Amino acid sequence: MDYTRPLKVSCGSWHQEEEGLQSGFEDSERWTLLFGHPGEVSSSTSVQDSKKMHAIQVDSVQRWMEDLRHMTEVECMCVLQSKPIGVDEDSPGELIVSGVGATGDHVTRDNLQTLLKRALVVSTELGKMFQRLERGRWQRVHSTAVRANCHVRSLVHEYSAARATPAHMQKYETALLEKCMELTVITERCLHTDDEYFLKSMKEAIHEILTDVSDSFSQMIDMALANEIQILIKQVEESDDVFIIENAISNLLSLTQDGPQLCSIIAKEGAVVALLKICRQDCFSSLYAHALRTVASICCVEEGINQLEKVDGVLCLADILTDEGCAEAARAEAAAVVAQITSPHHTSTQHLASFLESMQDIVTALIKLCESASCGEVFLLASAALANITFFDSMACEILLQLNAVHILLQACRDRQRVDTPYSKDQVVTILANLSVLEQSASEVLQEDGIERLLLLLGEKPTSSSPSEGAACERVQQKAAVTLARLSRDPDVAQAAIELQAVPRLIQLCRSPAERNSSDSVLVACLAALRRLAAGCPDSIAPSDHQQLIKPRLVDSFLLCSNMEESFV
Repeated sequence: MDYTRPLKVSCGSWHQEEEGLQSGFEDSERWTLLFGHPGEVSSSTSVQDSKKMHAIQVDSVQRWMEDLRHMTEVECMCVLQSKPIGVDEDSPGELIVSGVGATGDHVTRDNLQTLLKRALVVSTELGKMFQRLERGRWQRVHSTAVRANCHVRSLVHEYSAARATPAHMQKYETALLEKCMELTVITERCLHTDDEYFLKSMKEAIHEILTDVSDSFSQMIDMALANEIQILIKQVEESDDVFIIENAISNLLSLTQDGPQLCSIIAKEGAVVALLKICRQDCFSSLYAHALRTVASICCVEEGINQLEKVDGVLCLADILTDEGCAEAARAEAAAVVAQITSPHHTSTQHLASFLESMQDIVTALIKLCESASCGEVFLLASAALANITFFDSMACEILLQLNAVHILLQACRDRQRVDTPYSKDQVVTILANLSVLEQSASEVLQEDGIERLLLLLGEKPTSSSPSEGAACERVQQKAAVTLARLSRDPDVAQAAIELQAVPRLIQLCRSPAERNSSDSVLVACLAALRRLAAGCPDSIAPSDHQQLIKPRLVDSFLLCSNMEESFV
């Protein structure tokens, strides 16, 4: 029996809070703003040093007290009963650690953060118990059970003190506390015997109880989080105060960064419906961008997309995108939602039925947004939406060609204000690759000097050691080669590519792993493009290259190049 199975505890995904957060929708990069610590230069070194020492002392003590509140020894927890440590608010330079009982606009946010932190602590303890139980380390199993029991009781006590516990939650709390106490008692019995048969039977019983505890804890935390989320959604739905609504939306957006499980809870509680209601009221136009960014984050899960579909959210997005009087930021975030709901990563495509009805308007608005984008992020969001749309319906490609999309996208590539990262180039070349399936695209690409641009994209390299940037560069190279191969069906395109020295560059990518970041997908795409050019112009390939890269089967050439050392190049 495997006692190290993953815990069914909702807070499992909350480790992301410690490790870093990711953006609202997949395969797109938002800018991270790094705010420095402002300071002023003092003419007195001693005064400046004392200020620095005071700031360091306050910051470190503040952090220590915050951490101590959630990670303490069992004895301390039992004695203090998790009472918050505080001092007079009027005392200058002193610190206050507020508990879940904070007041004002911070109440719900503090409650949620405390729930998340405590849930993470409890899930960690339960995970340790499974591991130690498997190894038969009874002393540690018992001490972990005591700690988990204490943490759970502390969490329940604090939450009940801060918020009237709903009746449906109370039965789960009671059952959970009883099971935690039972776990503590039964693990203590195992400390006083060496009977292997008894311990074996106890191990199975403890495992069953521990599983019940993890399940009950998961349900209780989900209910508590849902309760807090309902309060935020109620503020969005019922308040007329822009400041209160904005704070509630900010808290919801923050929660979406804690993983898909929390996004599912937020969606089920009706957040998407409430946020789109805001986006349909002119008096809240200043909140459109904020609300739509939150909707995009929630729609990383199927529940969010289903909620959007139920309230005709696609029509709402189309209205915002086509309204040129709407702020660019709002239209960009509407594009982000479109990119999210059309992502190929979603298994369900039921929501696309209503999307097809508005596709003409949406595609038109998105390509206009690409053309007028004032910065790289706006272009990235709009082009990412277009890239996803071109994957699931060929009609979108036909619409884009009619809208002169090839000219707009290639012009954007020459504008570093709009296309300034591999991520944006990835979206552009994705659209071009999908457009190149249509025969009429070849002439437009030639007219706009697109072959030259594709060769530049074949040389895309990362400017940092970031793995995500490296992966984006690989995608750019691969799709540029795919686009070149597709367009080279046209003899004029093939001739232009050969004249622009496409063949030597493709051979270099095939033979040199470093040029393609050792990517197999880039290698396959380059071999395909090379073979397409060789079919039209055999004389463009040297005999030795033809012997190794063209004549053998594709798989044989692939194996030859993938095993090639750089020193052979």
